[in-house]
Amino acid sequence: MDDDITMQIWHVVYRKCTPVWTMPENKLDSLNMTYIIQGEAHYTIDDEPIDATHGTLMVLPKNSVRKAVTFPDRLMHCFSVDFTLRGGDGEELPSPLPFISVVGHQKNIIHWFHELFFSWVGRHPGHMLKCKGLFMQILHRFLELLVYKDGSFAGDFRIAKVIRYIAKNYSERLTVKSMADLVSLNPTYFGGLFQRAIGMSFNRYLIQTRVKNAEDMLLSGEYKVGDVAEACGFTDTSHFNKQFKRLKGFPPSQCLPKSFDL
Repeated sequence: MDDDITMQIWHVVYRKCTPVWTMPENKLDSLNMTYIIQGEAHYTIDDEPIDATHGTLMVLPKNSVRKAVTFPDRLMHCFSVDFTLRGGDGEELPSPLPFISVVGHQKNIIHWFHELFFSWVGRHPGHMLKCKGLFMQILHRFLELLVYKDGSFAGDFRIAKVIRYIAKNYSERLTVKSMADLVSLNPTYFGGLFQRAIGMSFNRYLIQTRVKNAEDMLLSGEYKVGDVAEACGFTDTSHFNKQFKRLKGFPPSQCLPKSFDL
């Protein structure tokens, strides 16, 4: 999706259906995102029948005609957002997401939707900016899951907590056990969970994080290689040089200004 976009949110609903709820046939004036977090509903979209269950995400294009009913023993709860996306030239953009997907129970996304709804109905000063930020976060996460195919740490709050901890404390002596203790998990279980969520081992991710921060420090021209190695948690400069070159393909000294004294 083009990064140079603007968004307008027209309406936000947290819909908790009653046994007699129905959605009369209506035509959408904008894009609509509907995420079902409980129960089921039978939709008809442009004459196409759709049985939407818990975990279903629908992103309907502008001018879609829809109607729906729920079931008394499986009452639907969902979030629904009417919105418009525009590119840098001001033209309206289509949805970057599939028409219908099954994304399951995404705890973080549901939390963001609740925050979005509370901000929308609260109408406090600056609420629209907050709403746009939250919805952009929701949209980006769905893009990760459905378009970029990234099942990253955001889907598990324990992995998210570890990632944030690493980002702030990468220079410290971090181990699988210390991070497992942080989120109250068995080290073996945590190691496997991290691998599945991130796509690499904890130790490899930690080294990548250290090397990335080391590169930023070196490019600033304010530090020597040895100082950077220590500041980023490497035990010695030789080990740092080896890991840096393995990941980046060139030695850390190449990041320094030509006149810099090693």
